[in-house]
Amino acid sequence: MIWRFGLYESTFEPQWYSHWALLAILVLPIFIGLLGAFFTPRRLFPVALACLPILLAGALLIVDYLQVGLLRWQWDIAGVELSLRFNGLSGLMLMITQWVGTAAAMYTPGHLQLTNPGKHARWLWPLMGVLISALSLIWLAVDLLTLYAALELMGLAAVGMLLLSGKPDALKAGMRYLLLALVGSLAYLLGVALLLGYWGELDLKSLVEVVEPSPVSWVAAALIGAGLALKAALFPLHGWLTPVHENAWTPVSALHAALVIKASLFMLIMLWGILLPDALFAPRLVAWLGMLAIVWGGLIAWRAESLKTLVASSTVGQLGYLMVAFPLLLGSAVSPLPGALAWEGFWLQLMGHSLAKAAMFMAVGNLIIATGESSIKGLAGTSRRLPLSLLIFGIASVTLMGLPPSAGFTAKWLLLQAMVMTQQWVAVAALLIGTLLTAAYVFRVFRYSFDETAPRHQYQPLAPGMDLIALCLALAAFALGLLAHLPLALLQGGGA
Repeated sequence: MIWRFGLYESTFEPQWYSHWALLAILVLPIFIGLLGAFFTPRRLFPVALACLPILLAGALLIVDYLQVGLLRWQWDIAGVELSLRFNGLSGLMLMITQWVGTAAAMYTPGHLQLTNPGKHARWLWPLMGVLISALSLIWLAVDLLTLYAALELMGLAAVGMLLLSGKPDALKAGMRYLLLALVGSLAYLLGVALLLGYWGELDLKSLVEVVEPSPVSWVAAALIGAGLALKAALFPLHGWLTPVHENAWTPVSALHAALVIKASLFMLIMLWGILLPDALFAPRLVAWLGMLAIVWGGLIAWRAESLKTLVASSTVGQLGYLMVAFPLLLGSAVSPLPGALAWEGFWLQLMGHSLAKAAMFMAVGNLIIATGESSIKGLAGTSRRLPLSLLIFGIASVTLMGLPPSAGFTAKWLLLQAMVMTQQWVAVAALLIGTLLTAAYVFRVFRYSFDETAPRHQYQPLAPGMDLIALCLALAAFALGLLAHLPLALLQGGGA
């Protein structure tokens, strides 16, 4: 599986423009964010214009990859070797990051205008820029030191965005999130220290060549896995997730649920592929926890009274789908065909969930702003005045439920094929139960929204573009299922 992450020698040098594109995707978000702090945008058009060079830089890297194959950069700084690479998987994750980041940035002016959080809200822009740059670095890094630096930068930016609201509940949730993130970082660092002390390597490609199954690699994998699972809110280490989303601003929740927790999961799969190449117990343990997560997250979302609690709890269950695929991604006992199907289904599910979850949080944020109600029962009668926000919620839900022809359907079809081939019938049942539970809590929202006997309320009009931005994300998740051959072709090119 290691070659899928681009951990091999590249044949050709990157084109000249790729160096500038790399610099742009890592530096421009921070620079533009700082500009936003001092010249706060009040309309979405300037934000879209500012994001255009970043999107163009990402597209140039993908074009170069399609022409010459794996792209690698390497520097020696004060005796420490830092490495970056760009392959098909990196390109897909970078595209999702840039699309969701651009959508969240364009959504932010309208949200801040309607909620009027105060002057300190301008610091959301540089923090958002740091977050996007750190995420881009995680998709590209191939050494443990750069991965750790990017992971910490991303976590601090996420905590900072949460604390900006200044509310007591947000401060409490933010401090809990910060402390648990630091615990996860400590566990990760202890695992890295073991690897460095025993094998003397930080570069992932070099680790692939020297790591052997031993108690050292097992303990390091356990420490790194525990730290990253805590940061990714994988069941049962998800207790901090719901309070964070209940108190975060809508664009912060969209970025966090769509991207931040996925970065830790990305690192976990990559590092376990190196440290546990032939493991059986660890991937199966994660899969069983994933099955529990699907049921637990679905039940909590079904019984939730708050809209944000419902969406945050559903994230726990949706991450369970990815956890269930671990035995098909790790270990040498899996046949090539089921392994390939699971690999494609895993990343397609992750991308579809990122787009749909960001759209769902934005739709829920629009409903809360327009009605002034944060409870599900408070939505009674909203179908009369807010049909577009409810439509966006419904389209995003189609992807989460896995109904055709969305990305969720295509991804689950691939995962189910792999599970049937390997006779993992309990996992198949868990996926089907998860689909029914998702439908249950989604239709619970619509049950109240279409209550025609509810009294008419006063609604606050939304800022221009807030619904349109969320609709574009929801439709993108929907279309990803119809056009799944395009990202999958880029994904399969990782071993060219």
